[in-house]
Amino acid sequence: MKILLIGANGQLGTDLHSQLQKAGHAVTPATRADLDVANPAQIESCINSAKPELVINTSAFHNVEVCETEPEQAFAINAIAVRNLALACLRHNSELMHFSTDFVFDGAQRAPYKETDLPHPVNVYGCSKLAGENLLAMSMERQYTIRTCGLFGSAGSRSRYGNFVERILKRAAAGEPLRVVTDQVLTPTYTNDLAQAVIALIRTRQYGLYQITNEGECSWFEFASKALELRSISADIQPVTSDAFAAKVKRPNYSVLSKERLYSLGIAAMPHWQDALARYLALKT
Repeated sequence: MKILLIGANGQLGTDLHSQLQKAGHAVTPATRADLDVANPAQIESCINSAKPELVINTSAFHNVEVCETEPEQAFAINAIAVRNLALACLRHNSELMHFSTDFVFDGAQRAPYKETDLPHPVNVYGCSKLAGENLLAMSMERQYTIRTCGLFGSAGSRSRYGNFVERILKRAAAGEPLRVVTDQVLTPTYTNDLAQAVIALIRTRQYGLYQITNEGECSWFEFASKALELRSISADIQPVTSDAFAAKVKRPNYSVLSKERLYSLGIAAMPHWQDALARYLALKT
């Protein structure tokens, strides 16, 4: 299949690019330097040039704090651009896959959220991503919307600030005391595992909304502690509540996602997050 991959050098895009090529797909990568998704003319030109059967959009405006102060930009990238991508795909007879987030939920419940559960975002980022989901669903039928959660991958570790795992390990190695929240529960998700599940989903040609994460759940504190344990690093790490950071932006306290619909297609169960973390760290030794 001919695929245009938007955000090909990002944390998820990097592993998707690699895994798609291994699976035999012909991938045209597009980075931010190649395509500004907020520019409809550039979207049209890029799709017209690549002539893809499937467009995969991993681009997002995902700095939660900045989204609160720049809502217009958040909605431009996370919502309006998604609609423009969908309309361009319709014109060129292409399918579209778009990635969304666990932040469309408010975290009020304590059981994994299903695709059929009513979204209720509590911040601008979540609102903008939910708007993108809805605009895509209203714009075209041959589309996949993928909600995921807590991503970590090799490309993220090479970014300016690193992913969560790398930040924790770096600070611990420097002897810094660590305070990590224990009242926000999620499922850390390895981008390599997510990429492989996405490829399996593409093969089914079953369109619609899916939630894909690794299995299990933990707090950010438990996630950090496991990374330190696997690295055999002794560190001063303390569990704290979200209130200790006086965060300006509300986040869901529970954002574990059910993969019921994905598994109903016969796709293999996702690995547990602890197994995924161990494999990720093993590649970095």
